Amino acid sequence: MPVRKPWEEALPKRGRAVVVTGASGGVGRAAARAFAARGDRVALLARGREGLAAAADEVQRAGGEALVVTVDMADAKAVEDAAQKVVDAFGHIDVWVNNAFAGIFAPFTEITPDEFRRVTEVTYLGYVFGTRAALRHMLPRDRGTIVQVGSALAYRGVPLQSAYCGAKHAIQGFNESLRCELLRDGSRVRTTMVQMPALNTPQFDWVLSRMPGRARPVAPVYQPEVAARAIVHAAGHARRREYWVGGSTVATLMANAVVPGFLDRYLARTGFDAQHDEGEAEGPANLWTPADGLRGRDFGAHGRFDGEACAGSPQEWLSRHRGRVGRVVAVGVGVLTARWLGRRL
Repeated sequence: MPVRKPWEEALPKRGRAVVVTGASGGVGRAAARAFAARGDRVALLARGREGLAAAADEVQRAGGEALVVTVDMADAKAVEDAAQKVVDAFGHIDVWVNNAFAGIFAPFTEITPDEFRRVTEVTYLGYVFGTRAALRHMLPRDRGTIVQVGSALAYRGVPLQSAYCGAKHAIQGFNESLRCELLRDGSRVRTTMVQMPALNTPQFDWVLSRMPGRARPVAPVYQPEVAARAIVHAAGHARRREYWVGGSTVATLMANAVVPGFLDRYLARTGFDAQHDEGEAEGPANLWTPADGLRGRDFGAHGRFDGEACAGSPQEWLSRHRGRVGRVVAVGVGVLTARWLGRRL
């Protein structure tokens, strides 16, 4: 039998009890399906009832067990109650995925204080409240994994998304602090963060926008299943502190570390047009009320960019198979070295 790595002892390969926030659409919806395909029990947390019902059906058809919990992640008490419902139903929590968010596409000066506060409460404090609720049940068992779904924007701010970028930066700092504390305590509870590229999700049709046309992701765009695979992998390999998904994420974060001033000027020139699409927004935004309730339909995992979205990412595959690739490279180098030495001798 294969020997399991020490950090995987707390996470059985199948049948885990998994919580996914923001599970009614987009990345959360795709991640819920991916966990279900492993036979996991998946608790679906979000506000939108139509989306949650459809997500639960998909989880069950994929081979998992679904639990629907309607909750606003900005409400700390409601999040604690939601976690307790999961434990009452599943017995414990093995994996908690923080993914729910809110956003606004607008210049900072056109965002009201209440709107900025709402984005911060959902996107940042929602992760804080979710993490706290997960730890309440994981720490006594001394096992479990928390996956923070991040973004390249956790390191690199872009125009028109000041509230969202600020929240993602805050999550990054919060998660690093928590990780240090868990390591200091010798805890077997793990936390990791997955930094995502631009994704083809419905958010661009339901996020509040004050742009002249419809909002869109900055190309290149990836399908939400790329993100879902990375999240599932991170949940089982959480000793690694962070995962970067997509070549664009790697390029952005490396450039920002080396030439941040250049990126400031580059995004000032290109960042507005790159996030603008032709046409008019579909209807009411979901900042205060779930979009599926406002529009009476389920949005699913995919947005309107299927025609250009990449279904795979070589970088994401390499990230998930880093150990295997490293061994192959090491063997290759060893063979070449032996041949070279053979010629020399």
